[in-house]
Amino acid sequence: MRITEAAKRLGMSPRMLRYRESLGLLPPVREQGAHRRFGSEELSAVAQGVELERRFDISPGELAFALRVLSEPAVAQAVRDLGLRIGRLQAPRRALDFEKEKALRLLQGRTGPVRPGYGAEPAGHVDRRLPDRS
Repeated sequence: MRITEAAKRLGMSPRMLRYRESLGLLPPVREQGAHRRFGSEELSAVAQGVELERRFDISPGELAFALRVLSEPAVAQAVRDLGLRIGRLQAPRRALDFEKEKALRLLQGRTGPVRPGYGAEPAGHVDRRLPDRS
């Protein structure tokens, strides 16, 4: 079906469908130089996008940017860096940081119950690690 019929079925204007297409929120609906053609799969994809916008109270532009973040690693990294800088995200803890904190607690004399998985081995456990040769 053409864009006018598709828009009518989706409850929006053809202009809104073209706007969504310009944002990259539609699957390919036309070949070079041809009219837009919508089938049931394309209508379903547009409806899914509209449902996400309603459910999460976001605009089509925000959804388009979210898709860009998911599909472009450089954009994802830039957004992650901003999230860390403004405190919306926390930097992942590294194994060395954990070991350093553990050593500092031991040096300060903090002793508490040892939780399984954090230094205590369950009963019957056989340590199969190679000895440290450093």
